[in-house]
Amino acid sequence: MGKAEIRQPWRAPGFIKASAALHVAGAAALVASPATWPWVLGAVAANHAGITAAGLWPRSTLLGPNITRLPATAASRNEIALTFDDGPDPEVTPRVLDLLDARDAKASFFCIGKRATQNPQLVREIVARGHEVENHSQDHPVAFSFYGVGRFKRELAIAQQALTELTGRTPRYFRAPAGLRNPMLDPALHALGLQLVSWTRRGFDGVSGDAETVYTRLTRGLASGDILVLHDGHPPRTSDGTPVVLAVLPRLLDALAQRGLRAVRLTQGLA
Repeated sequence: MGKAEIRQPWRAPGFIKASAALHVAGAAALVASPATWPWVLGAVAANHAGITAAGLWPRSTLLGPNITRLPATAASRNEIALTFDDGPDPEVTPRVLDLLDARDAKASFFCIGKRATQNPQLVREIVARGHEVENHSQDHPVAFSFYGVGRFKRELAIAQQALTELTGRTPRYFRAPAGLRNPMLDPALHALGLQLVSWTRRGFDGVSGDAETVYTRLTRGLASGDILVLHDGHPPRTSDGTPVVLAVLPRLLDALAQRGLRAVRLTQGLA
């Protein structure tokens, strides 16, 4: 029998520890000198504004570890990571898979648990074609960034179970809906053995139907080690009705080839 994995206790990030210390110091100051309340209130308000800003900044590491690019070893191999959010989509995802196959490119699909359960064969097809499925929450809730630890755990754990049963592999990475979060997410991720992944660059193809603009955002400054995010789940459409990801992906794969870059799965690039 192999040894069971021993997970170290969760440790709060430095920014959160400093925030807690500020609150304790503020309370002590009020007890010692109630007249200092305007200063204490201002300091606490500024701290909460900083915490909120960190949660609204998808690439921030202030609220906990956050993978925003591949390590130097992967960059030295000219690797980049293509990631797709919000699927699977029965119309779009198969066409994305065909485009990736044609270029021998690999990708990581951050799937919504509910949609995965509704399209089980499509999830299995993603894996069968050499890609990997990761966790993008169970329902992609609009209020996700307002959850507490317990609700985060439930939302992610349901998706973990569904995706594990469908693929035979437990997801290792998680991407927050729209990249938004709060300080309660990191302990929930730790409890479930998940690592947060955001991105190096994105084209905003989840909200924009302008393929040219999306392509420019993804390729401006494109370099080895980058993590790119696109959306195969219910993407906006171009003026001629084409899902924007399908209009952008062929050109993006061409750009990768021209620059000598190779698209790999996250687990490969981060190994």
